[in-house]
Amino acid sequence: MSALYRKALIALMALLLADLLAGWVCVYQSRPTAAMLPSAGWRPVALSDAVQGGASTVQLLDAPRESLRFEFTVRDGLAYPWASVGLLRVDRQGQLATADLSRYSQISFVAKCAPANSLRFDLSVFDETVSTAKDLLTYPTPVTYFACNERGVPVTLDLTRLTIPEWWIISLNRGLTQHSYKLDQVVRIEFGAGPQSPRGRVSRVEISELTLHGRDDRYLAGLAALLLMGAGGFGVWFCCAHARAFRASLDARLRKDLPFVAFRELTLEPGKDTEQSRLLRFIASEYTNAALDLDSVVAGTGVSRNRISDVLKAELGMTFNGYLNKLRLTEAARLLIENGSSAVAEIAYSVGYGNVPYFNKLFKEEYGCTPRTFRKLKQAAA
Repeated sequence: MSALYRKALIALMALLLADLLAGWVCVYQSRPTAAMLPSAGWRPVALSDAVQGGASTVQLLDAPRESLRFEFTVRDGLAYPWASVGLLRVDRQGQLATADLSRYSQISFVAKCAPANSLRFDLSVFDETVSTAKDLLTYPTPVTYFACNERGVPVTLDLTRLTIPEWWIISLNRGLTQHSYKLDQVVRIEFGAGPQSPRGRVSRVEISELTLHGRDDRYLAGLAALLLMGAGGFGVWFCCAHARAFRASLDARLRKDLPFVAFRELTLEPGKDTEQSRLLRFIASEYTNAALDLDSVVAGTGVSRNRISDVLKAELGMTFNGYLNKLRLTEAARLLIENGSSAVAEIAYSVGYGNVPYFNKLFKEEYGCTPRTFRKLKQAAA
């Protein structure tokens, strides 16, 4: 059994290491992230209301690849003046394309601006029911706002809770209740002036550490299933291996105890000691008597108590009670195997035990299981 426990410990440690590795991978995959800057698939573009006849201006500035810098000036003249810089999704040929951002739910960045300002963030998403492929003004533009200052402000926005602006709904004749959008076909991410941005004044903006964040609980569900399967598999293997090892140990114990099953199997040299032979022969023939004790052996053999103890310790290394219980329990084990229809109590009485709970206790101490379990294990192995 000790070899089994060592093997089980090694297997358990290997399983725990595999679970830790799988847990790290699944947790990492369940929180997908993607850096937007630098990215070959997104091209910065300057946008303003000049395309609609407005007077607002915007200009991209030189910046490290990890950031986006621009300056803009908003001037009145239109009902909704605007100026912004967008990251336009393009393919390898530089043509307008879409990006599936549905696995991401948040976007984070650090925003610096001078003067301090309230800026706009929005997406342009393709909606096949209303959008014209090359006309970005027909794309739904869910929007939100964030604050920034010269020191820099960490910003995290929920991409799933943006608002479709009223001007877009009115211009496209959409119903006021149709505010839903999807993130599976995003063509542009945009930063620009907000309603409270100063008019007629140059504003400088820097966006850095632009990162998408998502959550995919399927990996966590898969991890839970994997852990349950691993634990269940280990449990089944250990139970089966333990049962096999236990049955093997029982078989070994029974083979070792064969000399005690009946007197004919005692390995004593005949004639070596008539007193010793008479003593052991008497015990082997009377052990099923529930009233057998040391005094009755003395009376039946004429051998003194001290001599009985000396003989049993010298020949078998046992006390009188130990040898008596050994004879009874090994015979009980044989009867449990061969007499499958006999009740445990019946077998206990037949080998000299008048108290069945006491018999069960001694049997479990000897064989590591109750008589009922012993019988089931031997029947299963047959």
